[in-house]
Amino acid sequence: MEQRNQERAAALRTYEGTRLYRMQYRGFFGSHDAEIVVAVKASPSEKEFTVESQSGSKFIIDHVLKKLLDGEKEATDDQARSRTALNSRNYSFTLVGLDDSAGDPQYILSVFPKTDEKYLYRGRIWVDSNDFAVTRIEAEPARSPSMWIKKAEIKHKYEKVGDFWLPQENRTESLIRLGGRALLSIDYRDYKITEATSLSVSSHPVVGIAGH
Repeated sequence: MEQRNQERAAALRTYEGTRLYRMQYRGFFGSHDAEIVVAVKASPSEKEFTVESQSGSKFIIDHVLKKLLDGEKEATDDQARSRTALNSRNYSFTLVGLDDSAGDPQYILSVFPKTDEKYLYRGRIWVDSNDFAVTRIEAEPARSPSMWIKKAEIKHKYEKVGDFWLPQENRTESLIRLGGRALLSIDYRDYKITEATSLSVSSHPVVGIAGH
């Protein structure tokens, strides 16, 4: 998985797409919704975001949604990517099952962070048995992203675009310490691979699971 992730990262030079960010808050401070539509141009070392439209709570837009964009820009530098990469330096992995409910079989791995880096998580990942790419994540952050958040549950899905696996949808539901819930969703659309090199062909190891 680490090898194939590195190969895909090296081959994917630039891509474009559109994202819809939404947040719904229900709780102590009432009910508040907000959304922004963002055009994205991305390369391994840089991401450019252009907000095309926005609506709803200005506070959420300025202090939550746009802060997410700033955080993602920061996470593209080499040091940040090294600290958050899905590899054996940052995580402990345990193979816990095989999901063959739809399409190609997927390995299910338990992941546990080795540090409390804010962009790491603990939970489970699903890995495609042909491409050795992560297709799904169900987890919680290694540490709380904010003093106001008591607990957060993360659910991410990925889709294959050409030779590459890119985010399809993210859902994060947070319990707020003062009471209430916040649901953050990100939907990814209109992907366009604008520059890429051919992926090398790697031999795939055979992984056995008792009972399968």
